Amino acid sequence: MTTPRKLHIKSYGCQMNVYDAQRMVDALAPQGFVETASADDADLVILNTCHIREKASEKVYSELGRLRVAKDEAARNGRTMQIAVAGCVAQAEGGEIIRRQPAVDVVVGPQSYHHLPRLLRDAAQHGRALDTEFPIEDKFGLLPPPSPKAIRARGISSFVTVQEGCDKFCTFCVVPYTRGSEVSRPVKAIADDVKRLADNGVREITLIGQNVNAYHGDGPDGRPWALGSLLAQLAAIPGIARLRYSTSHPNDVEDTLIAAHRDLPALMPFLHLPVQSGSDRILAAMNRRHTADAYRRVIDKFREARPDMAFTSDFIVGFPGETEQDFQATLALVTQIGYAGAYSFKYSPRPGTPAAEMQETVSAAEMDERLVRLQTLIDTQQSAFNAAAIGTTVDVLFERAARNPGQIVGRTAFLQPAHVMASPDLIGQVLPVKIDSLERYSLLGALAQSADLNANVSSVQPASSRMMIGA
Repeated sequence: MTTPRKLHIKSYGCQMNVYDAQRMVDALAPQGFVETASADDADLVILNTCHIREKASEKVYSELGRLRVAKDEAARNGRTMQIAVAGCVAQAEGGEIIRRQPAVDVVVGPQSYHHLPRLLRDAAQHGRALDTEFPIEDKFGLLPPPSPKAIRARGISSFVTVQEGCDKFCTFCVVPYTRGSEVSRPVKAIADDVKRLADNGVREITLIGQNVNAYHGDGPDGRPWALGSLLAQLAAIPGIARLRYSTSHPNDVEDTLIAAHRDLPALMPFLHLPVQSGSDRILAAMNRRHTADAYRRVIDKFREARPDMAFTSDFIVGFPGETEQDFQATLALVTQIGYAGAYSFKYSPRPGTPAAEMQETVSAAEMDERLVRLQTLIDTQQSAFNAAAIGTTVDVLFERAARNPGQIVGRTAFLQPAHVMASPDLIGQVLPVKIDSLERYSLLGALAQSADLNANVSSVQPASSRMMIGA
């Protein structure tokens, strides 16, 4: 019997990378690889990189330096370790990685993960292997599906990629250069994936893409389907209790998507909708192609269709040319919308993007000060949003046993962790929970008296009590 080879993947950044890591595991499982939590005893280590955040490349090279030491140690002990760099840094800097770090065996871009088995063989034979092309073939059609055992081991929630790439070309963003242009998967391929997941115990699906609501995949009728139509198709698959999607662009919100939030109980009323700034002048410099008022109107449409809708967003402070007046416009937008949470970042130039050529006008100290002010406002809103759950009854999809003995934990429609004392037999069910208190970001409560503990997931209806802020 062949001894399994150990695989360790370290992922940085977005949900797409988390999903891609799982697909790399699926691609390498037939080659005899099994996952391990430690890089030190792995036969193959993959750094699944992200190029969005500041100093992303430097962090990768720092990690590669540590892995080179582990690789040398393995060689002294008569063991072979291969190192691969995948993801967006690999796509952007493939040749530079090969040049700077001799310990790297394979560099592979996000569109070529189905080539990993061949690339590893090529590296073993010839020393190095590089693939950062944008292949014509559909990688999803060539990647093997996860095994039933792998699906069950990953829990009751799963990501499914429906769209990749971005055509928006925001001036600060590298995604169009590292992930390519927008491509949508066919409806049938996605539905087949979701059905396979549901058949093996998955109850919640999050559809992901760099610009997921730009989805326009070929439908069974031969016409392109928008995201709202895809969601309606997936909501009908038995066993799927909840649907989500991320990340969206305000310009691609279509009426069918608004209608889906109105009509589909399985579609959660919680949306990540990045805006980046509340200043029209800065939005134009970012090439966002929408104004602050246009963004507000999109929010209003969602809330009109689904009054309990809650939102999170992304913000950049200190973009080149941002004045105090521009920043005040961002604070005003946050105050007007009322968020359940948000991610805020100091601007940092990404090499190769148009913004990197702009003159930076905001000092590091000003960026720090603005970030604190923005994050304080967002944290206040998030705390208020979470506190509003106390005393209400909310639906919770139970995911796993909690750390405290006798507790299980799940998530509300708004992704808040909720802990109750209950049997682990309830994992995978959606049940109403009366929220009694809040501990940091986690809700604590008890199963509602009316809860049918033998309820079938597909028969559970959303709880009538909803939370909402900023309407």
